[in-house]
Amino acid sequence: MGPAEGAPYGEAMGFIAWILMGLIAGAIAKAIMKQQGGWISALVTGLIGGVVGGWIGAAVFDRGVVGFFSPWSWLLAIGGSVLVLWLYGLITRKRA
Repeated sequence: MGPAEGAPYGEAMGFIAWILMGLIAGAIAKAIMKQQGGWISALVTGLIGGVVGGWIGAAVFDRGVVGFFSPWSWLLAIGGSVLVLWLYGLITRKRA
């Protein structure tokens, strides 16, 4: 398998790289949004945020999550995670 198309930072990310990026991106997003939670919630948030951020990046900028060491990928994953946490907060907020 050769380098991923459009991935200047090496081959496409594997399963372990997605897990690691999701965990770190979720933890950073939770810190930005000042939310509590453990590593499992950070992992789930980061994985969903990475997919959402990659989808938005591909749709708007024609470039999604391309590799683990790509700053663009990290920006998309963290931004997507912040967006997921914000939307989750809107949905679960109790109305007074």
